[in-house]
Amino acid sequence: MFNLLKHFILNKLILHIPHASKYIPDLNLYIADQKTLKHEVLKLTDWHTDDLFLFEDALTVKANFSRVFCDVERFSEDSQEVMAKFGMGVLYEKSDEGLSIRNINPVIREAILQNYYWPHHEKLNQAIDQQLKKNGKATIVDCHSFPNKPFQRDLDQNPNRPDFNIGTDSFHTPLELISLSETFFNERGYSVGIDWPYKGTIVPLVHYKKNKNVRSIMLEVNRSLYLDKNTNLRSILYPKTKDIIQEYLRLLKENCNLL
Repeated sequence: MFNLLKHFILNKLILHIPHASKYIPDLNLYIADQKTLKHEVLKLTDWHTDDLFLFEDALTVKANFSRVFCDVERFSEDSQEVMAKFGMGVLYEKSDEGLSIRNINPVIREAILQNYYWPHHEKLNQAIDQQLKKNGKATIVDCHSFPNKPFQRDLDQNPNRPDFNIGTDSFHTPLELISLSETFFNERGYSVGIDWPYKGTIVPLVHYKKNKNVRSIMLEVNRSLYLDKNTNLRSILYPKTKDIIQEYLRLLKENCNLL
């Protein structure tokens, strides 16, 4: 009994927070004017997700630079990344509206990947390895928000979006985890999309499709649940939404060794 209890206590969720930062390390790389760039950061940042998902009993891996500079959720190779055809692969060259914001050459690309993209993924790998060593399992929660209306470059243009989106992977997301998540939000009166309007969840390539003990699920919260319209300011609904997310994370932590 003692060993089982110790095993349970050791378990921690791994929270991946890739899009909360608005910091751009090198503005000299951009050809867009500051107004355009500021607008793009305002639009694409997952505002306050580093606070909404703040959970004391978790290992948090946060990208400390804007996705407009380097999007750690994208594949490093444009040939594998569907958004690259819009100029929004791992290194954005175009805005959501299709305006050119930056020119990337092979030297710049390699430098950013080596100094930002791969170090971030190494931190995530280290967190996973730590949990695998302690528990035999690791559970990633990929933490995002999304706009109430689609971006111009979104693949899904359905304007009727759910309150929460659960992103899954057929290999790394147990069906029980999907069901647990969907039931949790539905029972509290929220609508839930499963891989809608966004699909997938992050798993580092070293474990991808190889180790089922690395589980991953993406949770995206509709920004209308916590932000004032067209701003990055917290709305009156912010405390309630944060409480719901915290309750969900506690549920995952309590159950992740059983799934």
